[in-house]
Amino acid sequence: MLARLVAKDYRNFTQLDLEVPSTGLVIIGENGHGKTNLLEAVAYLALLRSFRGARDADVVRFGAPAFHVRAELTHPSAFNTVTVGFERNTRRKRATLDGVEQPRLTSALGAVPSVEFSPADVALVAGGPSERRHYLDVMLALSSRAYLQALQLYRGALLRRNAALRTAQRDGARSAEHEARVSVWEPAMAEHGGFVAATRHAFVRDHTERFTQLSAAIGERQAVVMKYAATGGETSDEQLTSADAQADAYRRAYAQQRTQELRRGVTLVGPHRDDLQLLLGGRDLRTFGSAGQQRSAAIALRLLELATLRDAVGYPPLLLLDDPFAELDLGRAGRVLALLEDSGASQVLLAVPRVDDIPAAFTRLEQRSMCDGLLQPLASPS
Repeated sequence: MLARLVAKDYRNFTQLDLEVPSTGLVIIGENGHGKTNLLEAVAYLALLRSFRGARDADVVRFGAPAFHVRAELTHPSAFNTVTVGFERNTRRKRATLDGVEQPRLTSALGAVPSVEFSPADVALVAGGPSERRHYLDVMLALSSRAYLQALQLYRGALLRRNAALRTAQRDGARSAEHEARVSVWEPAMAEHGGFVAATRHAFVRDHTERFTQLSAAIGERQAVVMKYAATGGETSDEQLTSADAQADAYRRAYAQQRTQELRRGVTLVGPHRDDLQLLLGGRDLRTFGSAGQQRSAAIALRLLELATLRDAVGYPPLLLLDDPFAELDLGRAGRVLALLEDSGASQVLLAVPRVDDIPAAFTRLEQRSMCDGLLQPLASPS
C-alpha cells in the first residue's frame, strides 16, 4: 500500500525520500538515530499527531520553520497521495488528499491505516485510565466516522462546561446564573456522550472473547478479560449499548452531581472518566499482573486494533513494528509472529537495533541502515 515516504524537516530528517517495497522494509540502527522517527512519520499520516504524544511544534526539526510528510500509495488505498504539514509560527496544520487541501483535518484521519507495536505499549495496561480511553478512542474514531463526530462534539461541550464550572468555583458563587451557564452544555454532553459510551460498551462486549483468545494464544494461561467501567450511565447489558438510554442516564447524573461539581470545578460523570478494565483471573491486571503478563495483554490489544481496522477499511493496515519483541521470551515472540501472519498483514516496517534482532519471519524483507537520520542500503537477504 505504501509505495513512497517523503519527510522534510520531520524530527531529525532534513529530507527523507524512501521507496518502500510492497512487502515492507527493515530499518536497522542504534537507538537515537531515527528508526522510531520514521515509523512515527508514517503513523502521523493516519493519526495526524505523534503516536508518542509529542506536540506538533516539537516534531519540527530544530531550526526549521515547518515539517511536511507525504505518502504515495497504491491499491487498495482510496488515495494516491496523502500529505500533512505543520507550520511552527502560525501553528497551522494542513492535510491534502490527492493534492486537494481538506477544509477539515478529520477528513484525512486514517488515510494511511497503520497499527504500531512497541515495548512502550505496556502503558496500555500498566498506565492510568487515560491510556486505555485513548486506545479505544483512536481505534473507534479510525473505524467509525459517527464515533469520531460524537467524540469531538462531546469534548467540545465538556471543555465549555468545565470552563463554566471553574468560573463558578473561582467566584465562590452558587447563583442561578452560574448554574444556568453550566447546565446549558448538558444536553449536548448527554447526547454525544451517550453515543460514545454506548459504542465503547458495545465494542468491549463484542470483543472481550476475542481478546481472551488472543491473550491465550500469546501464552497467558489464566483467563484475561476486558470490562468497561463507567462512572455514570446505565448498568443493564441492554441499556449499556443503547445511546438513548445512556443519554437519559447522563442527564439524570448531571442534575444530581451539579452541586458537587460547582464546588469542585470539574465534571465528574461521563465517558471522559471511564476506564477499560483488564482482569486476570478476576483481578486487576494493572495491579496484580507481572510485567510479562502486562506486555502480553498490551500486544493482544494491538492485535485487536489491527483486526478492527482491517474490518473497517477492508484490507490489512500497515504494520509498524518498533522492536516489539525486545522484552518477550522466544516462545511468546514466536506466537506473536504467528498471530501477525494470521492477521493477513502484507506490508511491514520493522525497526530493530541489530541485524541479529530481525525475527526469522522478516529476514525476507529488504533492509536499510539508519544513522543520524540518513538511510543507507544493505545487501538484500539471499
